[in-house]
Amino acid sequence: MVKTIELVNGKVRMLDQSRLPLEVRYIDCTDYKMVAEGIKKLWIRGAPAIGIAAAMGVAIGAQEIKAKDFEEFSKGLEPIFSTIISTRPTAVNIEWAINRLKKLLISNKELRIEKLKALLIEEANNILAEDIEVNKAIGRFGAQFIKDGDTIITHCNAGSLATGGYGTATAPMRVAKEQGKKIRVFADETRPVLQGARLTAWELMQDGIDVTLITDNSAGALMKMGEINLAIVGTDRTAANGDVANKIGTYSLAVLCKEHSIPFYVAAPTSSIDFSISSGELIPIEERGSREVTHIWDCQIAPDGVKVKNLAFDVTPAKYVTGIITEKGVFSPEDLHKLKDMR
Repeated sequence: MVKTIELVNGKVRMLDQSRLPLEVRYIDCTDYKMVAEGIKKLWIRGAPAIGIAAAMGVAIGAQEIKAKDFEEFSKGLEPIFSTIISTRPTAVNIEWAINRLKKLLISNKELRIEKLKALLIEEANNILAEDIEVNKAIGRFGAQFIKDGDTIITHCNAGSLATGGYGTATAPMRVAKEQGKKIRVFADETRPVLQGARLTAWELMQDGIDVTLITDNSAGALMKMGEINLAIVGTDRTAANGDVANKIGTYSLAVLCKEHSIPFYVAAPTSSIDFSISSGELIPIEERGSREVTHIWDCQIAPDGVKVKNLAFDVTPAKYVTGIITEKGVFSPEDLHKLKDMR
């Protein structure tokens, strides 16, 4: 698997996913502002991956702070926190990662500033390493729902490129293949940025998984033809009641699955479950620029001056979700509250 992100010599090295699959290019982010730019411009994307990027951005930003004591150091971190949190509002992992770093600092505030800086670097690397293990656990729990010969549909990219490695929605597929099951995957193209076409199809091909790219509006027809056995998608934020925010088009896919009695699973690391909000109605939905819709890269496909509404995410109500696959096990939406005590 291609590395998505890592800390190298005090820099955050991220794979520029905006250029895939035509170009494999890494960008070395030398400061936290460049990390924030990378998150905004989708050099790196996917809830777990941008959580990791957030932690690494804070860690390298902290190295530049000159402070005599903890209070001064904390004040120096505030603009770093606010800059990174403001990059993408829907995914909860950014806030989760930053809150984790804040708790670490508070519990070690008696240490010297240089030691605190080192702890932030260490913790950012810990978040990366833990994410990979979390994804593998999701894969083990999710693979039980995949039978030999099944065809799975997925939306957007919740693979290794969206995480520290291995993926969330793709993890059960990887484990199923390792178990010797013959599976097929339909990857929705996922307009407007085409993460399914550019990223999911590419990485599944790299791993030798039988993948077929389809247009977003083909899913219903294929379900009616009996071509699809189950759906597995990722999540950017899941509310306490099991409502799921994911890439725009996920809601439509879930409704189609319900209509055709096809199980619809959500792969959700506990870091992306937000127990502080009661339902998906409280999840902020990011809106992005019109150029993503009117252009594919530099090729214009819409009339000059046309009005555009570019919602980056939608919310799938819990009633459409068969199960939520986490690293702690699989939960129905109504049982998700049990997970809160296990975290």
